[in-house]
Amino acid sequence: MIPYILYAALILSACLLFYKLLLQKETFFHLNRYVLLACMILAFILPLVPVPQQFSFRKMAAEKPFTTVKTPIENIETAPVKELQTKPTLVEETKQIINVDVILQGLVYLYWFGVLLFGFNFLMQAIILRYKSYSGSSILDGKFRIIEITGDKAPCSFANTIFINPEKYEWETYNQILLHEKIHIEQKHTIDLLLAEMVLIFQWFNPFAWQWRKALETNLEFLTDDQMLQQDAVEKESYQFSLLKVAAPQFPLSLTTNYNQSLLKKRIIMMNSKKSNVHTTWKYFFLVPLMVLFACLFNQPAAQSQTLNSKTESKQDVNIQNGMKTDGNWFATIKGNTVEIHFKSDENDNSSNNFQLSELSNLPRDKQGEFTLTREAGTMFFTGKFEGDKGMGTYKFTANKAYSATMQKEGIDVAKDEDFMVFFMVNIKVSYVQMLKKQGYTKLDKDQVIPLAALDVNEAYITSIKQAIPDIDLENLVPFKSLGVDKAYIEEIRNAGYKDISPSNIIAMKSQGIDGKYIADVRNSNNKSNDNNNRNDNDKSNDNGKANDNNDNDDDIIAFKALNIDKAFIDSFKKVGYNTISNSDLIALKSLNVNSEYINGFQKLGYKNIKLDDLIAMKSLNITTEYVKDFEKAGYKNIKTDDLVALKSQNITSDFILQYKELGFDKLNIDDVVGAKAVGATPSFIKSMKGKGHDFKDLGKYIALKSVISN
Repeated sequence: MIPYILYAALILSACLLFYKLLLQKETFFHLNRYVLLACMILAFILPLVPVPQQFSFRKMAAEKPFTTVKTPIENIETAPVKELQTKPTLVEETKQIINVDVILQGLVYLYWFGVLLFGFNFLMQAIILRYKSYSGSSILDGKFRIIEITGDKAPCSFANTIFINPEKYEWETYNQILLHEKIHIEQKHTIDLLLAEMVLIFQWFNPFAWQWRKALETNLEFLTDDQMLQQDAVEKESYQFSLLKVAAPQFPLSLTTNYNQSLLKKRIIMMNSKKSNVHTTWKYFFLVPLMVLFACLFNQPAAQSQTLNSKTESKQDVNIQNGMKTDGNWFATIKGNTVEIHFKSDENDNSSNNFQLSELSNLPRDKQGEFTLTREAGTMFFTGKFEGDKGMGTYKFTANKAYSATMQKEGIDVAKDEDFMVFFMVNIKVSYVQMLKKQGYTKLDKDQVIPLAALDVNEAYITSIKQAIPDIDLENLVPFKSLGVDKAYIEEIRNAGYKDISPSNIIAMKSQGIDGKYIADVRNSNNKSNDNNNRNDNDKSNDNGKANDNNDNDDDIIAFKALNIDKAFIDSFKKVGYNTISNSDLIALKSLNVNSEYINGFQKLGYKNIKLDDLIAMKSLNITTEYVKDFEKAGYKNIKTDDLVALKSQNITSDFILQYKELGFDKLNIDDVVGAKAVGATPSFIKSMKGKGHDFKDLGKYIALKSVISN
């Protein structure tokens, strides 16, 4: 099992790559802030959330059947059991192997040493900031405390305290610095940085965590710069010039928000960049399926006890719970050729197992008696009686010391009582371990052997799988067998077009119920060759001007199944005119719940050829047919989809436009309304300007007036 802290590191790293590739260049700074915070928190919460068994991609390694055995094996009177015969070719003295447990324990100690070191650094920074905040004189400015510092240090803020050397700056620059830091304080950016520092304490080994903190700090500076430029008293050129003046060789503590000089170039570029189009907001919705995919891939299944899938034909039905002592009571039921025996050693310790009737010798019928069950790991002695098909009594297990010695030669440590009990109940033979080695799995441990034997991963099964995947990893065999993956299934998936599919993706496909028919149905339904005959053979674009990206992709087909994208879903789009849709668009449409009914509603209003990008943007903004109909009532018909997106992004309604008409602006076009709302030339603003004597007939003049006043 991958440790929890590594799960968190993996999620944090993937989210950072997602942010870097898709979001960091967007100017939705507030939204980016919440995304960065949410992902940072989810990275630590998500691994703790169990997922339903049917959605989990986890390799179902069988749990150890026993947890506690209290009776020392030395105190059990051993019965004469025939010593196991070993092959004469076994090497008597094996080479010493590095103790993996010692290495892992050392890594654990190293990790916690790093946690303590970075935790101490965090504590020292907090103490230093606390001392600096209250040891010297301060100036109270409302809720802000201004601490005057000396030396060539950059200004910064922490909580509600601003640190600045007033002697370094002229009055205008000084005021802009204070305003900048006050925005940091008002928006509580210190909380973001404290959370990032806490993440670094536990993820100090993860380079992506350090990049995450940098990305978070960078976005906070972008956000603050954006807020600064919206102030009436701040001019862009003047503010950017002040950034250059603040350059200082010494940096403040990492817990503070500050005029960060290392970001200077990026900040100036971002301030002068074009604002992001609302059409790009669909990117943010992909975070949800990304998180769901991580949960399905790595989280503990909610019903781990169902590891032994009913599809597998294991020789034994092992159901051992809460541990099992070497002696106690038994209750049995004979069912045909099998005997189901329940073992109970105390109130909490009980388990059950099915045995072949032929394994049990001399069952006492209708009278008290003894019978035994002997396997290579030891012998179980039963005392009691059967009345009909029901029986009960007491049991006592005796381990076979020779079995332990033989297993030790094979590299498997079977020394503890609980180990003997597990190997006895699962009936792991020395020959089984030798078979695994013969198949090339030479480095074995008991935790690997137990689930393999419990699931009856035999030589024939391994040989069959190896014919399809020669280098199959031993740990992949457990989920393969539990999910019913065989050679035929692997060939079925490969024949469907996935020639180089990895074992992990085979597991994912099987757990999702993906088979060759599903793949063929989806591909054929969305295949370009099945489009209308009037399409040009040389046209390599789909119906929406995008390159067709429907190439075989393991992740796409898994995402399709996870989102329940099937032939019926794809065919429903054909009925409304979308014959070929790229995989990425299909995933986006399904994620946003865009369906043919949604499209059909707009088509009835006259929107016949809406581009998929526009559909995605419209759905993400929750543009409905009712929203369009409201504008028709106000006299605006056949509004372009781009204009609908612009109107909705500015939260403009038909009632809002009617307010302009009530002020005398009868002939308004959509661009005028959007432009007026964007700069703040609202009906209330116009009323106030009319009251001051500015009475214009042209809305454009009020837009210009608002722009002048704002600047």
